This record gives sequence, C-alpha cells and structure tokens, in this order.
Amino acid sequence: MADGSALTDLETAAREERGLIYPFGPPPGPGEAIEIAPDILWMRLAMPIALNHINVYAVRDEAGWTLIDTGLDLAATREEWERLLDGPLGGLPVTRIICTHMHPDHIGLAGWLCERFNAPLTMTRLEYVTARMLVGDTGQPAPEAGADFYRAAGWDASQVEGYRTGYGQFGRFVSSMPAGYVRMREGDRLSIGAQAWRVVVGEGHSPEHACLWREADGIVLGGDQILPKISSNVSVWPTEPDADPLGDWLASLERMKTVFPDDVLVLPSHGEPFRGVQARLDALIRGHRTALKRLGRALRTPSRAVDVFPALFARPVGDGVRGMATGESLAHLNYLLHRGLAARTRDADGVDWWTATEKGSGA
Repeated sequence: MADGSALTDLETAAREERGLIYPFGPPPGPGEAIEIAPDILWMRLAMPIALNHINVYAVRDEAGWTLIDTGLDLAATREEWERLLDGPLGGLPVTRIICTHMHPDHIGLAGWLCERFNAPLTMTRLEYVTARMLVGDTGQPAPEAGADFYRAAGWDASQVEGYRTGYGQFGRFVSSMPAGYVRMREGDRLSIGAQAWRVVVGEGHSPEHACLWREADGIVLGGDQILPKISSNVSVWPTEPDADPLGDWLASLERMKTVFPDDVLVLPSHGEPFRGVQARLDALIRGHRTALKRLGRALRTPSRAVDVFPALFARPVGDGVRGMATGESLAHLNYLLHRGLAARTRDADGVDWWTATEKGSGA
C-alpha cells in the first residue's frame, strides 16, 4: 500500500478506544462537510430513529462529485442535501451516485439525486434488484406466509396483526428508483477522479454489499459492513425463511481479514472514521461466536425464537425493534440448524420450537 502520509495533516484529533483509533474530531454538523482524505468529504444526515444518523461521502470527480449513499427520502433530508450541494459541494454537479447496499437509509434519495443531475446509479446487482422488489411491496397486502413466519417465531396475535398493518414500509422512505443502473461486482475497479477504487463485496447484512477501497492511500468506504461500535443487523426474513445470513456474514468478515491491511482508514456509514480494521473484524466475529455459545446453552431447554432474546441481546427488546430482533434470532438459530447444532420442530399451532442437539448443547 502506498504511503498514507498525505493524511497526516488532516488527522489532528486522534483518540483510541477499544483498540481502534479515531483520527478526527467531532463529526460534521448539518450542512457541513469535513475533508476526511484528499478529495473526499464526510457529511452526516440526520435520521428520526434510534440510529440517528447516516454518514455519506462525496469524492471529487473530474466534473463534480461522486456521492456514496444518500439518506432516507424525507423532506428534512432533501433540505439537508440542498444545503450541502450549495455549500461544501460548491454548486458543482453530481456525476454519479454509488449505493453500498439497498437499505432505505442508503438508497432513499438515490432516485431523486439521479433524476436531478441526470446521473447514473451504481450498485451491485443483488442490491439493486432486491430494492426494486421491496419497493414494489409498498401498498400491497401482507402475504399470509409472512404472518405464518412470525407466528412460528412466537409472536402473539396482536404482534402478527402489527406485521400486517405495517407491511410495505420499505418504499415509504425511498424515492422512485431509476429504471436502470450500472452494475459493480467483486473485484471491479471504479475510476473516480484520477484514482481507482476496488470493489470488495460482503454478504449477510444485505445480499451483495459493496465496500470501496482506494488502494493508493488505503481509504475504505465501509458502508454497514464494518462499523466501529455496533454490529450490523444480520437477519432472516419471510422471503427466505431457511437462509443462513449469519454464515454468509461470518465468512465475509473472515475473508476481509485477508483482504484489508490493518492501516487502512475505514469510512463507515454510522459512527466515526477509524483505523484498526483487523481488531474490529476480530471483535465482530468474536461477538457472534460468543452469542452462538450462549444460544447453544439456552437451547438445552426447548425455546421459540422470541424466547432466546436474552441470550443474544444485552437490552430488552421492545415493539419498535421486535422485527429486527426476531430476524437476528432466527439468523443465529438457522446457523446452528444448518450445522447440525440445533433441531426445529413445529407444533400444532404453527409455532417452531428449537432445541440444541447433543453436538450443539455445549457449543
């Protein structure tokens, strides 16, 4: 990797926490941007949820800016973009929008920005088509298979009804997506300005999440794949109830340990830019391995997916996060099931009961 000394003058407020180094001071405020590396601006958009922000980035291109991720489609977020476009982005055009993956906080305003600037959208194929599929669910009645899925996980009648009434929320935070896109895939090298960015794909949090690595000076746009302080949600959803996303996630993290040098600067979608990627990958892997051991012990007693929340989560699970918590529980349960460490049986009421196998009870 090339010498990263060009970043030294920008990294003026470094601090260390839990083996990670945070080289910069406070994050940018509304309408502000911080030059995080040569030709790269760090901006932050507010979100009206517990995870109250998303980091977005602008990379200087020949004629303007390439944007990485876009925030939710909310009136307030559009106003934030107006301030950024007129302010730190200097009124220059947006030449391309790259979305790391298909979650609404990342693609929400991609269509709006693409239309406004007549700019192409670049994504991986599975992220683009999955987003189009989920947007198409908006306004449709909830499928009964989805109700059966949550009933099997241990939801009561009122909670299942809540799933029905809340179905199709995805598209309410996503502007109309472009009818076409430019595909990126593992190993591609995208040219932004005078530099090449290597695409490194991860799975588990989403189907084909793209990280972008500027190898010349070791900058990694990490999206949700490598976050500094929280672990990205890894869930099973009704569309693929027997999936093994946790297996995909852990395999991706292990592979990235062999890809990224430890001195890269990771620019995440949430939290602050950091150094220490190898320590963070180790911690993410270790956290799930530890949770799987606790889960194996908990399954010495037959349990539903909702019963194992205490084995997996440090805080009580409220109604607002019940869907994600259930999906994450099922991701861990399916991981054990696929490896012969747990068994699943469905009772006459359509509820699944999970039990550790002899092989898995001491996992």
